[in-house]
Amino acid sequence: MENTLKQKFQEKIQPARDERKKLIIDHGEKVIGDITIKQIYSGMRGMISMVTETSKLDPEDGIKFRGYSLDELIELLPTYANGKQPMPEGIFYLMLMGELPTQQDVELITQEWKKRSNVPNFVFSILDSFPKNAHPMTQFSAAILALRGESCFMKAYNDGVRKTEYWDSSFEDSMNLIATLPRIAAYIYRRVYKNDDHIEPDLTLDWSGNFAHMLGFNSNDFHELMRLYLTIHADHEGGNVSAHTSHLVSSALSDAYLSFSAGMNGLAGPLHGLANQEVIKWLLKMKEHYNQEILTKDQVSEYVKKTLSDGRVIPGFGHAVLRKTDPRYIAQRNFALEYLKDYDLFDLVSKVYEVVPQILKATGKVKNPWPNVDAHSGVLLLKYGMKEYDFFTVLFGVSRSLGILSQLIWNRALGSPIERPVSMPTDIIKKKLI
Repeated sequence: MENTLKQKFQEKIQPARDERKKLIIDHGEKVIGDITIKQIYSGMRGMISMVTETSKLDPEDGIKFRGYSLDELIELLPTYANGKQPMPEGIFYLMLMGELPTQQDVELITQEWKKRSNVPNFVFSILDSFPKNAHPMTQFSAAILALRGESCFMKAYNDGVRKTEYWDSSFEDSMNLIATLPRIAAYIYRRVYKNDDHIEPDLTLDWSGNFAHMLGFNSNDFHELMRLYLTIHADHEGGNVSAHTSHLVSSALSDAYLSFSAGMNGLAGPLHGLANQEVIKWLLKMKEHYNQEILTKDQVSEYVKKTLSDGRVIPGFGHAVLRKTDPRYIAQRNFALEYLKDYDLFDLVSKVYEVVPQILKATGKVKNPWPNVDAHSGVLLLKYGMKEYDFFTVLFGVSRSLGILSQLIWNRALGSPIERPVSMPTDIIKKKLI
């Protein structure tokens, strides 16, 4: 697989380099966007400032991976034996290669990641040195950094590799890192929450199935959930905090370990990857407030209005770009309708979905009153017994490696430059307005 995938990828590099070079030569001075003062002061919202080939987020169409919608990919991507959910190996292949994989392509990636999945013992020793109350994301980021001693790119760079070959060792690092992340994440989970009762890998399973197994969840339904979860969280174009942070760090020729760890530190923030656990806390507080298993729509409406009147937001609703229900939310809802339609928290999530958009619309202050991916994901995990909210973001991080690292490989292949935007103080901005 290593040679096969590498050779396939290598064949795509020169045409892509030529295309990018021609675009710059022929149209380099063409203006394709205007920057407003509001954008400069509002987190660069909507500013076109980078190129990401793997996925695109459209306000109305939702996210598309290499031109395919999530609905299409759930139907088109290969599945595990007798399963229904897409395998993350397939979306990685699509993002890296720009074409849909065959069942054989996906199975070969599974085998390749198995061969690369060994985690050096010193990484476990480093994790064991952390207090068990250290946040799982802190441990996850540190373990990724610890692997840097294995970096193929760092060795190749120190040996004087040509710039045009940077992609080769970055490919190796990325494949190695993706392969080891489930083992690292599962070790953290069992160490922190299961009294160091660790579970050895089962290399007869696929990437997601083995991850679920090492976490301690062996039902086929949970394995299917992991395949769906790790697929739909894999990428979200390049401007989100975790992807953009990794891109920025890697643009300085930092290797995959430094770059991905940096992205995980961004993902750990409350405004990014922590959102799904905030949803769970809010839902459980709602149930506690009424002291009932099943709430009415009127009770949900009352509690939503109370949350807003207390000056708080409704967690899991709204999105920086989307102006419709997040397709990833719908994918999870469809899973729940099939596998856990009688679950009380799913009933509550469904009623929140019915109630919240109309209430938010009525405020006249919300551009997107619809749920995002975080409004649903935690409920699915809770149903199967994963109650440790602080770990949810680690799952998100394992998934996001697929998009971030396929982007990194392409950036090395195309020789993307160091990122260096211009900044200026307010007094200069004010002078430019005169």
